[in-house]
Amino acid sequence: MFGKIRNFFREVKTELKKVVFPSKDDVIGSTKVVIVLVLIIAVFLGTIDLILSKVIGMVVR
Repeated sequence: MFGKIRNFFREVKTELKKVVFPSKDDVIGSTKVVIVLVLIIAVFLGTIDLILSKVIGMVVR
C-alpha cells in the first residue's frame, strides 16, 4: 500500500520536472488578453441585454 503511494509521488515528481512553465512576460501578456476579451464580451452582453429589455418593455406595454 505505502509502496504504491511512494511510487505515485515519485512519478509525480518525475512528471513535474518535464513541465515547462511560462515566463513572466508570457503570463502578463496572456493576462492582458484575457482581461481585454472579458471587457469586450461584457460590453457586448450588456448592450444586448439593454436592447432586449427595451424591446420587451415596448412589447409588454
